[in-house]
Amino acid sequence: QVQLVESGGGSMESGGSLTLSCKTVGTTFTYYVMAWFRRAPGKGREAVAAIDSDGITRYRDSVKGRFTISRDNLRNSLDLHMNNLNPDDTGMYVCAARPGKYGYPDYYFETFVYSLWGQGTQVTVSS
Repeated sequence: QVQLVESGGGSMESGGSLTLSCKTVGTTFTYYVMAWFRRAPGKGREAVAAIDSDGITRYRDSVKGRFTISRDNLRNSLDLHMNNLNPDDTGMYVCAARPGKYGYPDYYFETFVYSLWGQGTQVTVSS
């Protein structure tokens, strides 16, 4: 059974940094499209960043220049390096995966692209 297991969340003051990790268990994700979504209190789920097997990345405008998504295919691991955090970054961060290649980067922020979801890790940023 394939599972996505997130880690690395926590509480942080504004301006701080965190790195989230998502480990894929039960499969190798070399050709997967991977993404981070988040859900903030009172808000819907929103895509934060995505990366495909060719290294093509997409970022939400509000995190560009602050967040970096990366993947390690040997470790089946996806990371999200978050710098200069602010309270608007608070939320449950969830890892998502789509097995196989998907050649439409314009859709990487759409939830229908992904069939595997983790349980999430909480990030709380205080002012």
